[in-house]
Amino acid sequence: MTDSDPDLRLGRYVATPVGGENVRAFVPPPLPPTPPVDVLALLDRLSLAERALGRLDGITMLLPRQELFLYMYVRKEAVLSSQIEGTQSTLSDLLRFETEARAGEPIDEIREVSNYVDAMMYGLERLADLPLSLRLIREMHGRLLKSGRGGTKDPGEFRRSQNWIGGSRPGNALYVPPPVTELDACLEALEHFIHEDESRLPALIKAGLLHVQFETIHPFLDGNGRIGRLLVTLYLCVNGVLRKPLLYLSLYLKTHRGDYYRLLQEVREHGAWEAWLDFFLAGVAETANQAFEAATRIVDLFKEDRERITNESDRAGSALRIHELFQQNPFLSSNQLVEKTGLSAPTVNAALAELEKMGIVEEITGRKRGRVFSYQRYLAILSEGTDPLPAGS
Repeated sequence: MTDSDPDLRLGRYVATPVGGENVRAFVPPPLPPTPPVDVLALLDRLSLAERALGRLDGITMLLPRQELFLYMYVRKEAVLSSQIEGTQSTLSDLLRFETEARAGEPIDEIREVSNYVDAMMYGLERLADLPLSLRLIREMHGRLLKSGRGGTKDPGEFRRSQNWIGGSRPGNALYVPPPVTELDACLEALEHFIHEDESRLPALIKAGLLHVQFETIHPFLDGNGRIGRLLVTLYLCVNGVLRKPLLYLSLYLKTHRGDYYRLLQEVREHGAWEAWLDFFLAGVAETANQAFEAATRIVDLFKEDRERITNESDRAGSALRIHELFQQNPFLSSNQLVEKTGLSAPTVNAALAELEKMGIVEEITGRKRGRVFSYQRYLAILSEGTDPLPAGS
């Protein structure tokens, strides 16, 4: 077999006994693919994606409060990534839960999304003193599944039993990942590829390859999809493609989930890396452009509302302080505003009444006590694309 033989891109199947039946588990070849990826054929897509990321990085430098946009954008990604896994939570659910604007115990699905935010932020902060590695991936997984429905699925540990994707059992599954006996070797090769530079592949191409390889290895009993999507952003941050972690592909993958799953399988069955990378790079460009446009609209909205408050409000000082807090979270209760601003309850309530009259915020509970207000136009921009997937889709 020669280096140019496309069969070198194909993995091998290993007969594996699971639950009384023999199944064919797939073991992928290590990265980079052989023969090498045809980067020349992907140059146009790569150039568009890199330009879109550069533009996104540029607008974030102009945001008055970068960390607030990041705070919200991370939460949007958490909702979308969890929806792909089947939750029905919305961005509003998560934000109301986080600000304790909802009474009672949070439902498991909102807890799952909140865990995803925690895992994501933990991973990004941990990169300051730990390389992107199997250890970091395990630590993030531990936080992702620390409570809720994943708590029994070995949080923070690579699997020690066979898993499968699709079907009611391994024997009728759409895909069976590597058996446990092959898992360590697959993961060591993945970690080596994260850090190698002999291939001289562009970081965006490597990120696309890493995502598929991680999904194919499927090293955890639960949470693989969410960690695999997060891996893309972490890799791009580590390699200087992004200064801020603002690229999250879940909306694109949610919208094109049929193509996404088909292309993953075509890489496994036919070594079709170029088709996957074409799709992936198109998603990077589309996602970065959407984030850029959202950031621009949010900056414009905040500026427009500040000017209206300054020009139209009789209580501009207190109203502007409250408006600034709504930029941090579009759901706030009047009690929280009293606590955060240090203003008296009558002053806060009078300012809220003015903001409500101007159409900037609206009260959403209909109650006399424990009232909660939302910054609807801000929330509308943030929430685009985050409606849950229809049941059974």
